[in-house]
Amino acid sequence: MNQKITESWKPILQKEFEKPYFKDLMTFVRSEYNEHQCFPPENQLFSAFDFCSFDDLKVVIIGQDPYHDNGQANGLCFSVNDGMKHPPSLKNIFKEIETDLGKPTPESGNLDRWAKQGVLLLNATLTVRAHDAGSHQKNGWEQFTDAVIQTISENKKDIVFLLWGGFAKKKGNKIDKKKHCVLESGHPSPLSANRGYWFGNKHFSESNKYLSEKGLNTIIW
Repeated sequence: MNQKITESWKPILQKEFEKPYFKDLMTFVRSEYNEHQCFPPENQLFSAFDFCSFDDLKVVIIGQDPYHDNGQANGLCFSVNDGMKHPPSLKNIFKEIETDLGKPTPESGNLDRWAKQGVLLLNATLTVRAHDAGSHQKNGWEQFTDAVIQTISENKKDIVFLLWGGFAKKKGNKIDKKKHCVLESGHPSPLSANRGYWFGNKHFSESNKYLSEKGLNTIIW
């Protein structure tokens, strides 16, 4: 499965692919996909990397695990396929963008348009069994995505990391905050957002402000 990852990331992550835990993880994932319905589709497992090249990377958004209902997950965190109803967290993301930037909610919840601009939409766990949230956690994905974040931190500079909720914030210890911009807030899920931990964080305008100050192209959110 790791051979499907885009060429720009292969040399960056090759050492990780060769480690015993990753080989065990791929054995687990193959078994799960053979024996159960899993998401995202196997050919979209590494979409976060396929749509966002290492060279173009500007922003990292960290999710938890893929949506687990039919037709939703496409390998990009918080994103759903064209034509799918927006899940609650994605609705709140779009509401914050509307308040922050004055942009109306788009018809499609497919965030590949962000990824193509240099936004890595990375779930901490890249796969899930259908209708069973969190079912592929603690099988090695977290170690892999920790390594991805640490590798980005070490090999890039001036990256914006958006850490939403406690799960994402735990990944923050892999990031060199002197080299990068780290913005934290509550999770966009209704439980967190309705308690006042999400709305008003202005992460989208703050991201663009930072990128602009560094002489980089901003993101069209």
